[in-house]
Amino acid sequence: MTAAPGPHDPDAIAWMRAALAEGRRALPACLPNPPVGCVLVRDRAIVARGFTQPPGQPHAEAQAMAVLDGPLAEVTAYVTLEPCAFHGRTPSCAKTLAARGIGRVVVAMLDPDPRNAGRGIAILRDAGVAVTVGCLEEEARADLGPYLALPENGAPPTAAD
Repeated sequence: MTAAPGPHDPDAIAWMRAALAEGRRALPACLPNPPVGCVLVRDRAIVARGFTQPPGQPHAEAQAMAVLDGPLAEVTAYVTLEPCAFHGRTPSCAKTLAARGIGRVVVAMLDPDPRNAGRGIAILRDAGVAVTVGCLEEEARADLGPYLALPENGAPPTAAD
């Protein structure tokens, strides 16, 4: 297996842009959840796509994985936001990716929600998954930032609250 793509790898950038486009498709139905996108790549081709569904329905990673059978050792997931570490209305995406044996995960940005905040990355790395963080982080922050700042998504209360 080749080394995990770095955040400035031209292919990684192209696939993360595809994931960002998927995330934009989530709006407005995903609200108040952030509009996360995911593409799964095998043999230099996108084999599955997903975006966050309405609350209580699959997150981007789960939607993408649902169309692929079996282990995902030869697959790289490109996700616009750190996969969730906790089980809320839906299972933990980080744990599901690890359980499916995903080969690599490339993440645009960490989730500032205190229930995640690096925990999803730790779950993946502890399972032996190669993880790269920071691919197109500024573009992801522009897309996701307004939604991550919502109190229901873990943002701290403001003085006006």
